[in-house]
Amino acid sequence: MSRIASYFQFEKLGTSFKKEVTAGLTTFVAMSYILFLNPNVLSAAGMDKGAVFTASAIAAAVATLFMGLVAKYPIAIGPGLGVNAYFAYSVVIGMGVSWQTAMAGILVAALIFLILTLTHIREKIIEAIPHNLRIAIAAGIGLFIAFIGLHNAGLIVANPETMVAMGSLTKGTTLLAIFGIALTLILIVKKVPAAIFFGMVGTALVGIVTGLIALPHSIVATAPSLEPTFGQAWSHLGDINNFEMIIVALTFLIVVFFDTAGTLIGLTEQAGLLENGKMPRAGKALMADAVGMTVGATLGTSPTSAFVESSSGIAVGGRSGFTSIVTGGLFILALFFSPLLAVVTSQVTAPALIVVGIMMAGNLKKIKWEDMAIAAPSFLIVIGMPLTYSIADGIALGFIAYPITMIAAKRGKEVNVLMYLLAIIFMAFLFYTHS
Repeated sequence: MSRIASYFQFEKLGTSFKKEVTAGLTTFVAMSYILFLNPNVLSAAGMDKGAVFTASAIAAAVATLFMGLVAKYPIAIGPGLGVNAYFAYSVVIGMGVSWQTAMAGILVAALIFLILTLTHIREKIIEAIPHNLRIAIAAGIGLFIAFIGLHNAGLIVANPETMVAMGSLTKGTTLLAIFGIALTLILIVKKVPAAIFFGMVGTALVGIVTGLIALPHSIVATAPSLEPTFGQAWSHLGDINNFEMIIVALTFLIVVFFDTAGTLIGLTEQAGLLENGKMPRAGKALMADAVGMTVGATLGTSPTSAFVESSSGIAVGGRSGFTSIVTGGLFILALFFSPLLAVVTSQVTAPALIVVGIMMAGNLKKIKWEDMAIAAPSFLIVIGMPLTYSIADGIALGFIAYPITMIAAKRGKEVNVLMYLLAIIFMAFLFYTHS
């Protein structure tokens, strides 16, 4: 016990073994919904739910344990929301790319991620993209996944005359989703810890009681096999041989770039762990995410990122890497509860998507709306993602508009050279993919 306290500097950080264990458990409960939500999202791309469940749990465990042991931060990592939707709905369904090839795109992004992290180039690239555009990307992803959640709930349906319309409110499954949305929002407003998780549990229980969801045959079982997904990314690396797939890989990289960086800074600030406004051991923390993304792609799951739900563990006193050790260990234990996947239907996960979308949309308040040169490209990113049903297209619209509006405002010198290059690349991307 004393060795643990010494290694993780409990005394210096003002924490204890009990606090760290409690924090680790709190963080796990708060983010455990991703183990059931991610297989549901990726199954839309044709992936095996059981294999994705196992891959997600292992990738989260490896990355979170690395974060705890090496970077020593109370921050957990797991397959991120938003980028998994981009994988399933934009790349596989929207672009007609096989999930195996799309997974290879994630692997390419992960390997580049590793190189950029090791060479410290990542920080420089992040600095080149304006703060407001980074915020817009997060907000746009929020609207995108909320739109998917509303569709999965049956509240928004396709309509040939108006493009989209309100769905039927008399269907049992839609009513179940509405109950789940209301329950989750009430729990969040009441500041109940792990509100999203308990919202999913409550919705699933109501679904079982009403007969809308079938009971699982068991609760505990051996972990599902990884055979359907393991190594597919490596065997399809040769598919990343055209401009379209290179842009897909770069988009995975860009989205994870900003998601993780922003979350890490926000969480370390909350925990009071920043030193002179900077994050100590930042390289090691970024490496944890890069390792998780590489392991995840190899096993068969969408990119990992730092989870904002780690704030719940920090809020109850988690300050050291031991919090992450506890959370990572619980992800390993969770491998044996895969039968519960059967009760996690799209109606059960829809509320989680909508609520997380609301949280991510909160970034909109940070955009300088009074500055049209910045507001216009930011708006195009935010509105472009849900309306084009593509995160990549939304980013492209904003990145192309940004240099144009800045030059028009006679502020072209403020634009980083990299942004001009990205504008050209994304312009070619849009013409290539939508010609």
